[in-house]
Amino acid sequence: MSSPTLNALVHTLRYEADGIVSVEFRPASPETEFPAFEAGSHIDLHLPNGLVRSYSLCNPASDRQRYVVGVLNDRKSRGGSRYVHQQLRVGMTLPISAPRNNFKLEEGADHSVLVAGGIGVTPIWCMLQRLAALGKPVELVYCARTRKEAAFCDAIEALARENAVPLTWHFDDEKGAPPDLAALLAGKGAASHYYCCGPTPMLDAFEKSCEKLGYANAHIERFAALHVEAPSATQGCVVECAKSGRCVEVPPGKSILDSLIDAGLNPDHSCKEGVCGACETAVLEGEIDHHDGILTKIERASNKTMMICVSRCKGERLVLDI
Repeated sequence: MSSPTLNALVHTLRYEADGIVSVEFRPASPETEFPAFEAGSHIDLHLPNGLVRSYSLCNPASDRQRYVVGVLNDRKSRGGSRYVHQQLRVGMTLPISAPRNNFKLEEGADHSVLVAGGIGVTPIWCMLQRLAALGKPVELVYCARTRKEAAFCDAIEALARENAVPLTWHFDDEKGAPPDLAALLAGKGAASHYYCCGPTPMLDAFEKSCEKLGYANAHIERFAALHVEAPSATQGCVVECAKSGRCVEVPPGKSILDSLIDAGLNPDHSCKEGVCGACETAVLEGEIDHHDGILTKIERASNKTMMICVSRCKGERLVLDI
């Protein structure tokens, strides 16, 4: 079944940078409360055009009764971010999910290094505010193509001044090249925790740099604008559902999630794009063909869990904990 939703009021729309707006949601009913959230969390917006899109929360995790997301007007938008920019208006109400966290912050770490790429700054900004509030040592590396396309710069600088947070800015047009993450992260300590959110090439470079530098505590999140999708499958499979005792045929070109729903089962789900994590399911047997935008390389290699909305079976049979 779909995750339960909250009825949210669009309270504020604010220009944050070229192509980026923030949207503040508050409960549509005064007597209703939003659930608390942790830094790194995201919510799903159930847009009036029928699309569901996931966006990271960027306001302080100590806030109650408001959720704020940052939305890039993606040039490759298939209707989600374009709708937010062109048609979402203050005063409208829409269903949103409760916060879900696939990008957890280790608040007890002795030192944290946050790396943001473009709109990937949204969960990173939330993390920075949280660590500063806790008085934990943290530093930020913020990368964008241009300074005018970087959101929250003034607020970040103000927080950094007040809390003595080291900041490194990298704007491609000013530096004349993309960031050299291995150089930027060098010497920051193998015991530190490293977090990165941004476009795929940056995440790949971040993971390679952390591996090269011997940094084991590396965490990434792929922002929803990637819309990671599985290619059309040419091979079907059989899914055995361990809890329900059902066997379901998954034909070529159809997702495991849709096949289970059509068979009368009700697995939790939301975005159907492999980015929200609602349909994450434990795998008991079988080899997974991953196509999500959430799991790390280590998590994929473990072959223990999958997003059944986009990921498939490499063989002929999967046994799921459903």
